[in-house]
Amino acid sequence: MNSYKLLTPGPLTTTSSVKEEMLVDRCTWDDSYKSITQKIRSQLLKLAGAAPEAYTAILMQGSGTFAVESVMTSAVSGTDKVLIVTNGAYGERIVEMARYIGLPYAEYRVGYDQYPDEAELKAILEADGQITHLAIVHCETTTGILNPLEKIAAIAKAYKKTIIVDAMSSFGGIEIDVAGLGIDYLISSANKCIQGVPGFGFVIAKLDKLAACRGIARSLSLDLYDQWKGMDKDGKWRFTSPTHVVAAFSKALDELEAEGGIPARYERYRHNNELLRDGLGKLGIHPYISGEKQSPIITTFLYPDETFCFDEFYGYVKERGYVIYPGKLTDVDTFRIGNIGEIYEEDIERLCSIIEQYRGGTGR
Repeated sequence: MNSYKLLTPGPLTTTSSVKEEMLVDRCTWDDSYKSITQKIRSQLLKLAGAAPEAYTAILMQGSGTFAVESVMTSAVSGTDKVLIVTNGAYGERIVEMARYIGLPYAEYRVGYDQYPDEAELKAILEADGQITHLAIVHCETTTGILNPLEKIAAIAKAYKKTIIVDAMSSFGGIEIDVAGLGIDYLISSANKCIQGVPGFGFVIAKLDKLAACRGIARSLSLDLYDQWKGMDKDGKWRFTSPTHVVAAFSKALDELEAEGGIPARYERYRHNNELLRDGLGKLGIHPYISGEKQSPIITTFLYPDETFCFDEFYGYVKERGYVIYPGKLTDVDTFRIGNIGEIYEEDIERLCSIIEQYRGGTGR
């Protein structure tokens, strides 16, 4: 077992009971395994507040990026045009996908520490009548900013655009009323706030939108429509599924419910984040994102001074039991600390104590 905990946005620290589920080998064709897949799909819809008469959940092999690309290649046709809102590296990754696939697209880019401007977004939609889809990242783990999903979804609905939401780092840790917001496709991953392990992503899709996607996909393995049809038939994945990961995720879903559901998990994450920001602020280490825009998932911190050496700092913290993340910005020096996963108040307090020792010792 690891001698350290992960303070990252996923993969993250999981419970022993989730890990133990991976000690059993399962057959992909067995009814007991297929029933796990169907259980997961049902539970995901419940978490999303989405009725099975209007929505479905599809599991897709691979990392979260695979699941995002499955939607982009399956839900946006060559005669459609997608507006991609970006304020971080993961929104920009969707732009890169569009280029690879050959999709007609437009990008609305704002600063990494800024929200999309509602008036500007409306102006883009009014000026370009070819836009049919709008894609946005809810929680940009580049910085930790939490984009105003309710406002963006309302604009998409008002302009009758299909909305694609990358909720990779937020679903399961922040309540999202998928049906109430009229979200057409929401994408997340097993190894984020539901606290499973890496190996597959999932898409919560509006049935009428998904039904219209037949034949659009440019990829066999990422064909979301065909994956849905296979799973709806009997719970069978089209190709070899990550059986150990699926079983672990099923357990993680049960543990989320036992904790008190998304509201309880959100409160734990929020409390962790508040302690972290306050504790490091007292040590002269300040966040990149302002408090009102900060998610409870991951925080980007500015280097405290010009002498700060991240590699040295990283090693010091890891030796004492915690692994953190390097920054992902190019114009300013930063590092990131996540507070999701099996992390509690005592972990954050211990981390702040370690960092205080580092700042007060030979480190800077």
